[in-house]
Amino acid sequence: QVQLVESGGGLVQAGGSLRLSCAASGRTFSNSAMGWFRQAPGKEREFVAAISWSGTNTYYADSVKGRFTISRDNAKNTLFLQMNSLKPEDTAVYYCAADARAYYNIRHDAAHAYDYWGQGTQVTVSS
Repeated sequence: QVQLVESGGGLVQAGGSLRLSCAASGRTFSNSAMGWFRQAPGKEREFVAAISWSGTNTYYADSVKGRFTISRDNAKNTLFLQMNSLKPEDTAVYYCAADARAYYNIRHDAAHAYDYWGQGTQVTVSS
């Protein structure tokens, strides 16, 4: 059974940092595209960041560019999101996602392109 489990969320003051992790089990995603999305109360799920199957390309929403960094550790089958200079508007449930296909370039900012999703981790940024 494939599982993606996020961790690292919490409450932080504006300007602070958090590092989210997404541990995958049940299969390897070392050659699959992966991404982070978030959903704030009353809003639709939105793209945050993605990393290509090769790991050589990363993509960011304009709202987080320069503050967030996505990375992966293939040996640990784990995806990360380093979040710096957090703002109250970053408050949301953060989800990691993975493509089932290997060696495939997906539309990285489209939620429907991903096949597997974690349960989410809450990030709350106080002002």
